[in-house]
Amino acid sequence: MITVLLADDEALVRAGLRMILETEPDLEVVAEAADGAEAVALCRQHHPAVALLDVRMPGIDGLQAARRIAADPDLNTTVVMLTTFDSDDALVAALKAGAAGFLLKSMPRERLIGAVRTATSGEALLAPQITRRLLADLVERSRPQARSDPRLAELTDREREVLVLMARGMSNAEIAEHLVVGTGTVKTHVARVLTKLRVRGRVQAVVVAYEAGLVRAGA
Repeated sequence: MITVLLADDEALVRAGLRMILETEPDLEVVAEAADGAEAVALCRQHHPAVALLDVRMPGIDGLQAARRIAADPDLNTTVVMLTTFDSDDALVAALKAGAAGFLLKSMPRERLIGAVRTATSGEALLAPQITRRLLADLVERSRPQARSDPRLAELTDREREVLVLMARGMSNAEIAEHLVVGTGTVKTHVARVLTKLRVRGRVQAVVVAYEAGLVRAGA
């Protein structure tokens, strides 16, 4: 069973999300929050597998809540940001805050359900149109100030190769096929990359790769 926390300041939005998710036998909404502070407190109480956080909430917003949840060593909650807009600044801030993905509330219900399941698998999840904007934004930001990140020096050649493939948007299965290795081997490499880069998720690792100039759009 995948447990989920919903955080949105609009009760009707939370009710709609709950109704969609709980039609699935493997998904359970264990708590609802109306702001970021309540979301953090309820995460610490219920330890949900996934937290769906609205970006804009009163008081402590979704970005601040994401940072607190990601930084809590007692939590193993995957944060996914939900919003009605796709601002580049909000997107990059959310990913740097520790979110595993950034999804639009306008997405079809089937994609939302799939995204919650994907979040627990360790794969990155971003709406396709947002992925393109993210990569373009990070590349543009990295051009004038790209510099070597000392954390990258800790990676082996194979780990750097895996990171580049992650940055190209490949899933573990696609990386395994590309490198002609097993998915278990890829998962091990990904875990080591995250550990050495000292990031919580693969999306944050991709951000490091782009900002350091390790990869470029279309490369």
